[in-house]
Amino acid sequence: MTTRSFQRLALTATVVATLVGALSACAPLLVGGMATGVLVASDRRTSGIQLEDEGIELRAANRLRDTLGERGHVNVASFNRQVLLTGEVPSEQDKASIERAVGQVENVRLVLNEVAVSGNTTFSQRSNDTLVTGRVKAAIVDARDLTVHAFKFVTERGTVYIMGRVTQREANRVTDVVRSVQGVARVVRALEIISEEELARVQPKPAPKKDETSVSN
Repeated sequence: MTTRSFQRLALTATVVATLVGALSACAPLLVGGMATGVLVASDRRTSGIQLEDEGIELRAANRLRDTLGERGHVNVASFNRQVLLTGEVPSEQDKASIERAVGQVENVRLVLNEVAVSGNTTFSQRSNDTLVTGRVKAAIVDARDLTVHAFKFVTERGTVYIMGRVTQREANRVTDVVRSVQGVARVVRALEIISEEELARVQPKPAPKKDETSVSN
């Protein structure tokens, strides 16, 4: 099985598991890693930052529960300590309150508040968003000139938010690919642009080739 075939299989399993889990989900707050986190693989963030992002998501979710209670439905995704909030809350006051609460979470450097003031989306809408995210990731795998692990995708009401540390070339390319995916209504980029030189420094180094020289008996 090729690497890309394995990635597609893993993506399918992730989407199915997320949909099954959603059937019994009751909490209105979702941590980004549950529904939209990248596959466990190479990542352009350091291992320390990856762990910090996971911690930020959990701490932010706790703050949101304290601030919002059962009012609304909010998703939290953190990438390189930049936090994206999506979902729905009943009032502008609630929207401002959750932004302040998350901004006070330790080590958060920026909050992108994309929460809508509206009624909560339905289970059917959320399931469709999950499927769209799966299609987006599969399209990135098929693109071949992009690395799916360089991005984090969050889909909310058909809008796909793209997070990651990428070059301008990759940012333009991923936008074109995502826009062509079935079910995508809008694309919002929350990307950190790095140079090609920095990309070369942060790219995982290929494993050294084993000595294939055989010894005859």
